This record gives sequence, C-alpha cells and structure tokens, in this order.
Amino acid sequence: MSAPAQVAAPLTPLPGHGGSGEPVLQARDLVKHFPVMSRGVVRRRVGDVHAVCGVSFDLYENETLGLVGESGSGKTTISRTVLGLESATSGQVRYRGRELTELSRRRMRPLRRELQIVFQDPYASLDPRISVHEIVAEPLRIHGRYESGAADEVRELLRLVGLNPEHGNRYAHEFSGGQRQRIGIARALALRPKVVVLDEPVSALDVSIQAGVLNLLMDLQSELGLSYLFVAHDLSVMRHVADRVAVMYLGRLVEIAPAHQLFSRPAHPYTQALVSAIPLPDPRKERARKRITVQGEVPSPVRPPSGCRFRTRCPKFADQLTESERTACIEEVPALVDRGGGNPVACHYAESVQLL
Repeated sequence: MSAPAQVAAPLTPLPGHGGSGEPVLQARDLVKHFPVMSRGVVRRRVGDVHAVCGVSFDLYENETLGLVGESGSGKTTISRTVLGLESATSGQVRYRGRELTELSRRRMRPLRRELQIVFQDPYASLDPRISVHEIVAEPLRIHGRYESGAADEVRELLRLVGLNPEHGNRYAHEFSGGQRQRIGIARALALRPKVVVLDEPVSALDVSIQAGVLNLLMDLQSELGLSYLFVAHDLSVMRHVADRVAVMYLGRLVEIAPAHQLFSRPAHPYTQALVSAIPLPDPRKERARKRITVQGEVPSPVRPPSGCRFRTRCPKFADQLTESERTACIEEVPALVDRGGGNPVACHYAESVQLL
C-alpha cells in the first residue's frame, strides 16, 4: 500500500488572482527547461530551452482559469508539468496543500484520480485497437475500480457526454472528430476528478463543432463541480469559457485578470495586441476599432531577450518610451504585480486601454 502524500505548509493565495476560499491547485515559481544537445557521436549539453520560467498561479474550485499565448509560449508544458507528466526543473505545484513535484510515480498514482487531462488531438489520444467502452473503462481498470456495475457506469459516462451508450462496442475511427473528443472527455471523467486540464480541447475541431464541445464542458463543470485549467491560443474561445485569463509570452506570465476585465481593458501591450486581433461581428465597430500590432518573430527560447522578453516586439518600447525607460526594459525583468489597474501585469509601463 502506497504511503499517503504529505500535506505541506499552506501557500498564501496570490493577491488579486481569484475567487473565495482556498485554491485547489497552486503553482509557485514553476520552471521547466529542456536540454539542447550537440550533434555528433559524442553528444553534450550546449544550452537549454527556457520553456517555463517562474510561473505562479492559483486555480479555485468550480473555476475555469484560461492559459493563452502564441505557439511556443509554454502553455502545454505548464499543463503537463502541473500533472507530473513532465518533471519540473524547479518550483512548486500543490493540490489541496499536497506537494506534487517531489512525489514518485507510485505516490502520485492515487492523486491522478483527482487530476485528469483532455488532450488536443482526440484521435491520437485514443487507442484505435480497443472499443470505446474499453477506452472509457481503462482508468477504472487501472485504479482497480472496474467492479460489478462498472459496465453501467461506462454507459452512463457516454450518455453524460452526449453519446449513444449503445455505440460503446465501436472503435474510435468510426466517430467524428467532435464525438472522439467527447470520448476523451468521458475517459477523463471516469474517475470523478476534481481538476481537469484541457489542452486545446477544441483547436483540432471544425468551428461548427467547437460550440457543442464547449457547451458540454461548461455543463459538466456546473453539474460535477469541476475546476478547469483551460489551455488555448484562441482568445475568442477563452472569452466565452474562462472566469480568469492568464496570458503567457515566451515562458512567462505577462498578465492575469478576470475575463471581462482582460478583454475590455487589457493592460499589457502583448495582451492588447492579442485582444485587438479578435474580430468583431459588427462591421462598423470592426472598421472603427483601434488596432495594436506587434512586429517581428518570437525570439528563440534558447536565448530569450534580457529584461522584458516582449521588448523586441513591443510597440510601446519602439515608439513611446524614453531612452532611460528603454534601459529599464532591457535590464530589469518586470515582476507580475498589480500596478494600479486591479490585476497583476508584468510590464514596467503597463496602462489599461479600452479596446472592445
């Protein structure tokens, strides 16, 4: 029998980061670097990919925390690291006060019942060799919960996600993309988890199918009392599902705010650029709106810029700052703190702007 996970001293909830009560999932100063190896017969470490650098956040009960950013910003790495699918280079991850980063795979196993993930690609994440019934039942078998009545439980899970229980004897390739994602959701819910990490759950689906899956996730959250860490690059999706949104750029969080505040008055120049790119349904408003654009490519995570990582693409850095202010951006890493706007922002010269 495995030893129970130890409950560590509580972490103080981050100011301005969420709802009432104690957070269910906490990350503090989370770092994940991947080694870069040289080519040739004798391979040696020549650098590191700075995928995640000092990220901290809290996730509360029945809350959806959105994690957004461009490809390569570190979103998926965070989702895998908080679940122990990737080992953290440093930092802390706690679930209900239990430290996860130091647990072995054996000691982590009981907690996996309460921490589950839905992957981006619904086809690649489902075993094509076994039936849908066995796919959903697999977590129950692994954790020794497939007992009498389990077959009915699997049928109920399929019904819960909007699938016909009579189709449990079919295989994944016989379903559409949206239906396959529903199968993945049913599998994630089989052990009745409390926290579900959603790693771009609708990005591989047609736009016409996305709304049905998103509505399903929101209904399940309300019915089962789930907490979601929702990873996405599409802010239009995040605007409708998230309670709070955390914006990432090149491995760091640059802004965290309630969804309504972040989309109406973003404070970080990068967030402003992302929000200004969301199309508006009203053609007149779309033509009259203020556009904020960024130039150039995302720098390499192997050699990220000093100071503020966004400065090489920041329109404010290029056009609106004095020489001494630019020096601060080059030399000082901006802390993620409340700078008077009511939410944490990692920018020396953050300023809320009305966009939508």
